[in-house]
Amino acid sequence: MKLNPSLMGLYQLLLDTYGPQNWWPVDHLYHREHKTDPKDEIIIGAVLTQNTLWSRVEIALDRLKRMGELSLNFVRKCPSEILEEIVKPVGFYRQKVRTLKALAELLEKVREPNYEDLIKLKGIGPETACVILLYAFHQPTFVIDKYTLRILQRLYGLKLTPKKAKKFMEEHLPKDVGIYKEYHALLDQHAKKFCKSTPLCGGCPAATYCLSANPSF
Repeated sequence: MKLNPSLMGLYQLLLDTYGPQNWWPVDHLYHREHKTDPKDEIIIGAVLTQNTLWSRVEIALDRLKRMGELSLNFVRKCPSEILEEIVKPVGFYRQKVRTLKALAELLEKVREPNYEDLIKLKGIGPETACVILLYAFHQPTFVIDKYTLRILQRLYGLKLTPKKAKKFMEEHLPKDVGIYKEYHALLDQHAKKFCKSTPLCGGCPAATYCLSANPSF
């Protein structure tokens, strides 16, 4: 299938427009000072951000730093009712604490999980599993979320299931962890700025190529 622009062309266009997003955000100074593992912050954040604004997650992560420790070891040992109180600023915090504890137990036994390890845990769906594998364990698996699906449909006219969208992205991109991370973040940024639920096509850097913005194509 010929795409206009190609997926790498779109990647470069978004990168030129927004600059590097450098996701997933991690407080490396904190982890150096506390001798904790930075990937724990990614894993914890990936669970907490489900159906929640990132600004709320940042509050919860900061509370973990101040009231406990930003680590899976702390998650594993901390009583559930205390952990629930700490991460309360995020939605569905009780369910997320249960998921975090199950995840912490799994990762104490399995140093580097695979997709099947993660997806069998209650509260871990395909998107969260891929976020953890890509950003925490640097495995080349493209993260598909509602923003990616929206942009693929509007720009290219591709109405795909998450599973097919993942296969499509991975077939049309170099198998490169750095590109996968940056592209996922850039698509999210573009969806939040221009390709919203009601799109803002005026000024959109991709409008020239977009099927949705140009129905006559």
